Amino acid sequence: MNAASESSSGIAEIDPAEALSRQRAGALLLDVREDGERAAGMAVGSIGLARDLIAQRIHEIALDSRREILAICNSGRRSLLAVETLRGLGYARSVSVRGGLARWKNEGLPVAQGALDADAAERYSRHLVLPEIGVAGQQRLANARVALIGAGGLGAPAALYLAAAGVGHLTLIDDDYVERSNLQRQIIHADARIGMPKTESARIALNALNPAVHVDAIAKRVGAANVESLIRGHDVVIDGADNFPTRYLLNAACLRLRLPLVYGAVHRFSGQVSVFDPRRDDSPCYRCLFAEPPSAAEAPNCSEAGVLGVLPGIVGMLQATEALKLLLGIGTSLVGRLLCYDALAGTFRELRLPRDAACPGCGAGARFTGYEDIARICAVGCPDRG
Repeated sequence: MNAASESSSGIAEIDPAEALSRQRAGALLLDVREDGERAAGMAVGSIGLARDLIAQRIHEIALDSRREILAICNSGRRSLLAVETLRGLGYARSVSVRGGLARWKNEGLPVAQGALDADAAERYSRHLVLPEIGVAGQQRLANARVALIGAGGLGAPAALYLAAAGVGHLTLIDDDYVERSNLQRQIIHADARIGMPKTESARIALNALNPAVHVDAIAKRVGAANVESLIRGHDVVIDGADNFPTRYLLNAACLRLRLPLVYGAVHRFSGQVSVFDPRRDDSPCYRCLFAEPPSAAEAPNCSEAGVLGVLPGIVGMLQATEALKLLLGIGTSLVGRLLCYDALAGTFRELRLPRDAACPGCGAGARFTGYEDIARICAVGCPDRG
């Protein structure tokens, strides 16, 4: 059936082959699906405009209300409603494509590859319908590079959620091996991988979750000689380190390379998160919070003090959230704020964390004398935070 016929609602419908013929003769083929649906592909030559936006924007696409408009959706249902709207706006020569894009494809009619492939369009469909993300934001995530320092308590949930979100390149940096005592909180690892390097164990889990994400597993400890080379070229650095020397080295390197650093720490039943972003003039750095490292007695490691297993998961997910916001350029980051979580009380508390003019890391009088000097001043205390 190539001639136009009416649906049960009285709206004119045509078959896809007839629609293609009319399109080639000058009719406008209007894809009325949502942005996320169109990401997987569209009929060649069609123009995308979600049905809910037709009343506001159709005049930008079809200046002449006498032009014939062919509305297409996925199955042919929404296009009927779209035609009803179009006719109410004066576009009398509007018809619906029967069977939608599904039938269009089944009949072998030409389809243009979308901005995302079919797997990505389905995998990230809940992102794509968010106006703050959409196709452009998802592509931005796919092109992003995040360095995670530590594949333990904080790095485990952060890496899992960043991979699930479609961050295209994750670099995992950790020189430790999976132990049975890790499994209580480091959920990226498994009993079968005890004894394996944490970076390799994490890579296996991340690739199983999302094969499209490229994972670099670097089984090295961050030190004065390699800190810059390890994080250079990334868009965001996530601090899941288990010792103060690494934290201070990361802070210095991120300041020098102007990379945002997402900080997180846990202790017993409490955790804290913040963002240090040297691209912003008002941002503090890690040493605005801790100018000098505390002693081991002031900050015992988790093997001595203990940690509630679920707590690193909460903090690590907050770190992943801040990283995604930075990559997408949405929301308000935790720059200038320290978010504190008390698991026993079930409360969050926010503290102001302004930039310290006298900070030895980012203050007006701060002088960088080399990473070896930084490593030396905090070599005494190395408490485990993850």
